[in-house]
Amino acid sequence: MSYADKVFRANVEDILANGVWDTEMQVRPRWLDGTPAHTVKKFCVVNRYDLSKEFPIMTLRKQGFKNAVDEILWIWQKKSNRIADLHSHIWDSWAGEDGTIGKAYGYQLGVKHKYKEGEFDQVDRVLYDLKNNPASRRIMTNIYTFADLHEMNLYPCAYSMTFNVTGDRLNGILNQRSNDMAVANNWNVMQYAVLLHMFAISSGLKVGELVHVIADAHIYDRHIPYVKEMLSNPEYPAPKLIINPDVKNFYDFKVEDFVLEGYEATPLSSRLEVAV
Repeated sequence: MSYADKVFRANVEDILANGVWDTEMQVRPRWLDGTPAHTVKKFCVVNRYDLSKEFPIMTLRKQGFKNAVDEILWIWQKKSNRIADLHSHIWDSWAGEDGTIGKAYGYQLGVKHKYKEGEFDQVDRVLYDLKNNPASRRIMTNIYTFADLHEMNLYPCAYSMTFNVTGDRLNGILNQRSNDMAVANNWNVMQYAVLLHMFAISSGLKVGELVHVIADAHIYDRHIPYVKEMLSNPEYPAPKLIINPDVKNFYDFKVEDFVLEGYEATPLSSRLEVAV
């Protein structure tokens, strides 16, 4: 069994058995037919993944690993908000007439800020500190910029990363205000696991632990049959993540530099609708 399967199973079984429904409340998300998209949720779910032991990808449902890596590179490496820079269509529903998602996600990471050491955007500041100030307790990013929220087509869900060097290992805490467990939970986990590997390699460190903190962990009403289907699927061992050993620079990584060896998983019977 993949450890990611174990975590996902525990999370969603707890939500289904003990979660709180928002059916009596007015909600923002809608299904494509205009029906309000209600959820059952748990508050503050915290999961820990030791990336030195295995790569955290589910086998209960096959994950689109390449598209997930492409998206994390789009946000953190390209620092882009243009959907044309992606090779998938996962952001199309949030694109404006200008072809962007507004001042969200990658846009925020690319904004430069002044420090006594010089001018850096958020990603380059992390890279600088990991190499020059690894004992720092201030190595973090945050893309939930209140001044720009009115110009974002979607407020950031995964909004903050805190990096911490302990010994020779790089650990990270991913803070997420909202997580659609069926669609995006493991997607986000494997993305930020890859990201932590990238920062570790670029900084001459070993990868350590990824901690995922979710404020609102929810399952949408129309996703419940699919979640139950996932839970009935067979479980396989976690695959091995193979990273191109020739790449050492953060900005040189490409999607094809990340390969899963021995990944077995069950495809979902049909595509999940995403509430918008």
